[in-house]
Parts: sequence; C-alpha cells; structure tokens
Amino acid sequence: MLCLGVETSCDETAVALVEDGRTIRSNLIFSQIEKHQKFGGVVPELAARCHLEVISQLVAEALREAQLSPSAVKLVAATYGPGLIGGLLVGLSLAKALSLAWNVPFIGVNHVEGHLYANFLAHPELEPPLVGLTVSGGHTQLIYMPEHGQYELLGQTRDDAAGEAFDKVARVLGLGYPGGPLLDRLAQTGQPKLTLVQHDALAGTYDFSFSGLKTAVVNLVHNSNQKGEALPAADVAASFQRQVVTVLAERTFRAVAAKKVKTLSLSGGVAANSELRARFAAEAKARGVRLYYPPLALCTDNAAMIAACGYFRYRRNGSSPLDLPVNPRLRFDAM
Repeated sequence: MLCLGVETSCDETAVALVEDGRTIRSNLIFSQIEKHQKFGGVVPELAARCHLEVISQLVAEALREAQLSPSAVKLVAATYGPGLIGGLLVGLSLAKALSLAWNVPFIGVNHVEGHLYANFLAHPELEPPLVGLTVSGGHTQLIYMPEHGQYELLGQTRDDAAGEAFDKVARVLGLGYPGGPLLDRLAQTGQPKLTLVQHDALAGTYDFSFSGLKTAVVNLVHNSNQKGEALPAADVAASFQRQVVTVLAERTFRAVAAKKVKTLSLSGGVAANSELRARFAAEAKARGVRLYYPPLALCTDNAAMIAACGYFRYRRNGSSPLDLPVNPRLRFDAM
C-alpha cells in the first residue's frame, strides 16, 4: 500500500511517499529556517503562509520523483497535532482534499507517534516491543510500545522540551538559530566542569524538567555580563549539554530495565546530538540493549515518518473521519 504523508506542524513543509510503511519512494522537505532566522525563532503566521505557498508543488514533485501517478496512492496521512494551528490547518486541509479527489482513505497522525516510526523506515528489522525516547524542539517523551499502535506514556517534560532548552541556551550564548546544532558544535570544544543545577527534583520519576537548567545558564550569562567578566562559553555549553544528556539517559535506561525490553528507539531532532548518541550507544552496549536511531534526515520533522505511521495506524484502526479537526495541544496518550 502506497501512502502519501503530509507534515506541516511547525516550520518544515514536507511531503513523502512510503510503501507498506517501510520503503521510502520519495521524501521532500522545504525548510523555512532562513525565513525565521532574523526573528530568532519560528513565527507561526509566517510559517503557515510558507506552507500554503509550497505544499501543492511538493505533492507534485514527490509523485514525479517517485515516478508515480496519483492513482498509485492508496492512503493519505497528515499530522493533525500537536503543533502550530495555522500550519496544521494547511497540511490537514490538503490531505483531506486529496483523499476526496483521489477517492482514497484519509488518516490523521499524532506528530509524536510519527517520530517513533522514523526508525521503522531506517531499520527494516525493527519490531516492538521497545522503549522509545522522542526528544525534539517541542517534545520530550518516554514511551513503552508493546506492539504497533499500543503505547504507554511513561514520562514527559513538565516544562521546556529538551530541544527548546537547547535553542534558548544557544540564544543567550549568542549562537543564533537554530541553536541545537550550534550548541552541540561549541560543546565539543569545551569541558563539562560546571555544575549548573545541584538538585534533580524529579529523580525517581520518568518525567523531565529542563526549565531550571535553562534558567541557571541564563542567570550565569547575565551575571557575568553585568560584572564584565569573561565567560567560558564552550564550558557552559558542554556543561549544559552533559546535564541534559545525563538526565535523558538515566530515565531512559531505567525504563528499559523496568519494562524488561532489549530494544531502545531514539528519535526526534535532538537525536542528532553527538553526545546524546555517544552516551546512549555506550550505555546500550554495556547493558546488551539494541539501540536504534534514524539517519539525520529522518531525525527532524519529515513526512516519511507520518506516512509510515499512518500506514500502521490505518491497518490497526481504519481511516479517520474527514471532519477530524486539528489539535495543537494533542496529547500522545489521547489518540
């Protein structure tokens, strides 16, 4: 079954064609980074307008790249939440229109669930049960997946997502936008010798909180500026990154042990972070756990993961109604 996926939840306009939930036939992404850089972050209205300008062209290009006609498409999937409401409306409206025009089923996909399926595209042998950690600019969630379409939300962020904290710390360090990759690069030149936060208030749980750590960096930078003192930015970046990665690893591998699984899936934009990958790889090897993470192109928002997820969800639950609304605050455990 060939599924056309549409992803417009934030600032990436993406369209993909995926066969049987596993094989990518085309995967196109139009990045809006240059349009938002001067604002230091995503401007929701601007993002929605950009989606509207390019999305129909991307559908045509995806079909052309795959050398397929619309008659080959048997399912249309689109993100309906969580995300920015304007962008979600663009993608969901297009997907419903294509479903009607091509007389094929439509399926709405939860964006966070979609991230889990990036690894199913990259690793054909991957199957549940598994523990999955999704870490991105908007989401940090730890999930147990006993089989396709079944999930237990173990823990999630109570404030800033990991990627959001990376971007905000990068901004206060003057690194620019998007900050995550820039902070990762700077951290590689520094030493993680600063203790930014003394106490982990959520120790023993599977939840995350990065707001206090972010605020500690902001206060450190502001105090140094007020005193006219030179701040070792690389050491700050390395220390911040080390503390984030340590918290993510501790919660995740504790969950792996509690659920007695030997498969761990890492996904989302922050899954591209070099220290996160290295730490998780070392921990997984030491514990005899199989670690999977996507190639860089599938870490950030993309439509291939939405098409793959849509295929498996359609097989399990059937199609979604055409009056399915967007849900900017859609919870992962409310699907």
